[in-house]
Amino acid sequence: IEVEVKLAPNAIVGKYSFKVKIGEDYTYETENGHFYVLFNPWCEDDDVHLPEENARQEYVLKDTGYIYTGSVNDITGKPWNFGQFERNVLDCCLYLLDKKGLKQSARREPVRVARAMSAVVNSNDENGVLYGNWSGNYADGTPPVYWTGSSAILQQYYESREPVRYGQCWVFSGVLTTVMRCLGIPSRSVTNFCSAHDTEGNLTIDIYLNQKGEKLNDITTDSVWNFHMWNDVWMKRPDLPEGYDGWQALDATPQEESEGIFQCGPSPLSAIKKGEVYLAYDTKFIFAEVNADRIIWLVENPKTDQQKTTRLRAHYSAVGKNISTKALGKDERQDITELYKFPEGTPEERKVMERASAVCFPDVPIPTPQSIQLGFESDKSFLLGSPITFQISLSNNSSQSQAVALTAACQLQTYNGKTLATIKALKQEVTVMANACKATVSFIALYCGPKSHLSMASDDLLVRVTAVGENKDSNSVFADDTTLSFKYPPITVDMPATAKTGEPFTCTFTFKNNIGVVMESCKLHVEGLGLFRLETFDQGNVRAGGIFRSKIICTPDRRGERKIIAKITSDQISGISAERSITIILN
Repeated sequence: IEVEVKLAPNAIVGKYSFKVKIGEDYTYETENGHFYVLFNPWCEDDDVHLPEENARQEYVLKDTGYIYTGSVNDITGKPWNFGQFERNVLDCCLYLLDKKGLKQSARREPVRVARAMSAVVNSNDENGVLYGNWSGNYADGTPPVYWTGSSAILQQYYESREPVRYGQCWVFSGVLTTVMRCLGIPSRSVTNFCSAHDTEGNLTIDIYLNQKGEKLNDITTDSVWNFHMWNDVWMKRPDLPEGYDGWQALDATPQEESEGIFQCGPSPLSAIKKGEVYLAYDTKFIFAEVNADRIIWLVENPKTDQQKTTRLRAHYSAVGKNISTKALGKDERQDITELYKFPEGTPEERKVMERASAVCFPDVPIPTPQSIQLGFESDKSFLLGSPITFQISLSNNSSQSQAVALTAACQLQTYNGKTLATIKALKQEVTVMANACKATVSFIALYCGPKSHLSMASDDLLVRVTAVGENKDSNSVFADDTTLSFKYPPITVDMPATAKTGEPFTCTFTFKNNIGVVMESCKLHVEGLGLFRLETFDQGNVRAGGIFRSKIICTPDRRGERKIIAKITSDQISGISAERSITIILN
């Protein structure tokens, strides 16, 4: 007897049993007794239908990819293993649907499934997959920078049924990409550079400085992250008016509650671009991440009766830069900023901002234009342990010379904008001659602070330089800032270009520490999907100029292109990574 099973395009996603009953006495059951029903991007009547085959190959079937980190001035692509076809990953995804308590009828709707997964990938409400931790203390778990892919996290969670420690935004995004692709929903990881976190819902990011140019962490509740990662998922939006199908923003990183739960999205990219902040889900919050205006304030005599707050500068194009994802079918970065916003400074962009913020902006006076303009001249990256060298330039557009009291602070920051320490401060009197003349002040700093500050910064340690100038003639105050990043030495990966199934081959990893400081508790983490699970080699302390070499022997059991990812972590720096691809052929 041949039995053909046909499913409706909106069939409930889940695990099914299959039996054939013949008469009263005989029932046939398949060997494993079960089959799985997923969303189907190949089916034209499915709400996740994706028309292009190359897009389906990339956003559903591709099990490796890249995450983009760093800063707007120094974007770094790091390999990531999504691993949606690895052992127990699909069962874990279906377990998450049960864990969330999603009703059977809701499991046919990709909008509701996606929103549920954005909540349960973090552990904040349902004891989900990942604990978020930005403290720098990871002694009772795995530091976020150690992970090279999603499957090891989901496998650990499925086996233990306990949240995995720890994750930060790129880990949440990588895991959510895996979960969505595993369930058949097209997905990609997306990075927004200079990403705003608006805690007050007013579409402005308010940064408060003291008179030294240092950020006041206890007053500043908003922040601009050097980068933040979330996801795009592809689906129709039958719950919204026509015109909002296609890519939707979805975020599993627990930042703010939505409907009482740490979840975010899905929000149509078309609504974000047009400033339609009233549309579900969380469009206003995501709009602010890519569009908020950044306001710098000077606070004199903070927390006293004499406290005075002065608005220094409004940056209207400082947020939402180089929004990035892996290119379709290529190991390259694709800039998708135009999907989220109109070009900065265009009439369309300002109209969108005015529409979105009509009732959100506080009524504050706009400062008059300044005759003195601040700027920075420097390399955008440098080796840890090397001097941080840059110049602050001051240009005078007036017809008279100007006396300026210049204050600057060079501070160590994490990728999410948290200040760890002041490296060096400067205070200097500068006279800037008239008629567009420019004066420059050199600034040289060398970070030799506590090791704990370096470890807290994980793999995206950055330096933020803030300069504040006071024009003594007009009593006006102005400010500007910039970020600088670190350069890391490479990992060399040696292995053959091809190998055969069932035959072992050797992969060698070589690293030289040229950062000028000892790398303590140095570890090498390697993973190869279809080759070997995540392994860690403890290298101990690696002196400045020291070299280590590690080997792994693996025997492939699956043909096709496979990718090996290597990552180095230490107490001083982390996130040094490399990758190599190998083609496995049938023996």
